[in-house]
Amino acid sequence: MTPLAREPLWRSVVPAGAPSLTEVKAGQTLRILDLEGNQAVDTLFFSLANPRERYDVQRTLRRQGSVYLTTGSVLYSNLGHPMLTIVDDTCGRHDTLGGACAQESNTVRYALDTRHMHSCRDNYLHACLHDGRLGKGDIGPNINFFMNVPVTAEGGLTFEDGISAPGKYVELRAEMDVIVLISNCPQLNNPCNGYNPTPAELLVWA
Repeated sequence: MTPLAREPLWRSVVPAGAPSLTEVKAGQTLRILDLEGNQAVDTLFFSLANPRERYDVQRTLRRQGSVYLTTGSVLYSNLGHPMLTIVDDTCGRHDTLGGACAQESNTVRYALDTRHMHSCRDNYLHACLHDGRLGKGDIGPNINFFMNVPVTAEGGLTFEDGISAPGKYVELRAEMDVIVLISNCPQLNNPCNGYNPTPAELLVWA
């Protein structure tokens, strides 16, 4: 799909550091757009018909044989069903291992005085509280679109400067009706956002 070749059904800007919860129907295409570049977009997917069915990172990575996602990657649920397929990707690689920042991980990785800082887990819980269909127990391993977390030769993980840029995007075709839960990452302590969180945009086509 060429950029804005036709008008989307809807579009919405997710402010820097903010959450978003929306629905995408089977057959529709969701574009997640990195507006200013180097912004991590932490994302979870759930079946709209049964939110207990959700994105499963282990099943997804095992079936495709790669720890990164890009064009052609199929995202599988914990019940083994295809949820979404990445049909276009101008960034080239997306993280599945770095997880979502939380108060607890901030204090372990950085310092005790970072505990008060807003986190992706807080964003998820805030969105779930207001929506009512999801709760604390539904928050599992997520995808970090546009985030750069290389695997070291020793098997460890490092947080590096993003490989995205302004206007880069990833497009996913929904294979079932899904709930899309996003934290437009507020992290200030590592380079996943260039130490400066920025907005992202969501667009959906039929």
